Amino acid sequence: MSTLKWSATNADGLLADLDLPPAAYRALLKLRARSEAGGRIAMDQATLGELLGLSRPSVNAALRELELAKLVRKVRNGVYQINPMLAGYDSPEDALEAVKAMPKADRLDSKTYVTDYHRAVAAYQDQLAEQREKRAAVAAAKKAAAAKRRGSLHAVS
Repeated sequence: MSTLKWSATNADGLLADLDLPPAAYRALLKLRARSEAGGRIAMDQATLGELLGLSRPSVNAALRELELAKLVRKVRNGVYQINPMLAGYDSPEDALEAVKAMPKADRLDSKTYVTDYHRAVAAYQDQLAEQREKRAAVAAAKKAAAAKRRGSLHAVS
């Protein structure tokens, strides 16, 4: 468990405003508890799922929500980074330095942060719907082509 004492911000109220799915909140809390100073976490999705008692698809969905909210980002497989404004640090100076170094677009203190999150979720849902429509169109085209081939076959007597 982490023994870090300093965080750049108390974001509990902000996180409540996001209205994340329960699995995302649980994943965030577990990742924060297991993170190194600065918010780096070396943990694969299977391990996180075991710790939380969640299936792999539920862990994937929780992490996706955290990424859309800019609370956690995937560095590479098995390595994640907590937003510097939520990460724990060894000293207040380290926390302030990390926040100053982060891109403004990733900051949690933006007046439009919650709105931006909801906009990102909506855009992601639109992207998923578009992908489903494309897959359905491809499947329908294949089915129509197969029916046309069957219809053009004639029995030979």
